[in-house]
Amino acid sequence: MYKNAIVRKPSESLMQGITSATLGTPDIKKALIQYQNYCEALKKCGLNLIETEALPAYPDAVFVEDTAIVTEKCAIITRPGHESRRGEEKSVAQTLSHYRKLEFIQGPATLDGGDIMRVEDHFYIGLSDRTSKDGADQLSAYLSKYGYSSSVIEVGEMLHLKSGINYVGNQIMVVYESLVNLAEIEEFEKIAIPMEESYAANCVLINDYLLVAKGFDLAKKRFKEYGFKIIELEMSEFQKVDGGLSCLSLRF
Repeated sequence: MYKNAIVRKPSESLMQGITSATLGTPDIKKALIQYQNYCEALKKCGLNLIETEALPAYPDAVFVEDTAIVTEKCAIITRPGHESRRGEEKSVAQTLSHYRKLEFIQGPATLDGGDIMRVEDHFYIGLSDRTSKDGADQLSAYLSKYGYSSSVIEVGEMLHLKSGINYVGNQIMVVYESLVNLAEIEEFEKIAIPMEESYAANCVLINDYLLVAKGFDLAKKRFKEYGFKIIELEMSEFQKVDGGLSCLSLRF
């Protein structure tokens, strides 16, 4: 059960966030409303919110998940894969130091939290443009030190591992339709998300609820068929800068 979540309010600089999307420029007023609704959803899930200071100098700083991996025994502070994001992790590390012993990914290795998917006491580490093999090796060594296992998955064309693969409990994965036969997750039952609704694959199970992006009816139907209690959230402004539901909080 999660108890806490670190969040960070988006700044007006979000409009300059890194993106591969062609959906237009984020509307900061809408983004702030969507962020507030997201925070209310986390509270509904039973989480205590820890809001860190906004960082206008870092347009992508709202995506706090990328800055750390938190376990019951430690927190591993990342070294973000995109150079413009290095520095976001400092305030998160300061906050987490009150809750966990800290370990740090050392450069030149890179690692983004969006590439890390936990399944019970095993961690899948995505190798991507943002997470290097050295970063994965360092994380694996830290996890092993604290009694956790890990393995790697090549991310391919996805931004992050959790862009297209997310564990939702009970040996079930939510995955892009094109990834249902991926060897590394063959043991799991899959909820396949059609590529026309691929954004909906980034969903988050938090205690009794599954947070899902609003506006994806096929995905919503499949989630309901599995009996999830879902909370739908509008994510349009964060989608414009390659952000998803998992990115907006660091849960522990």
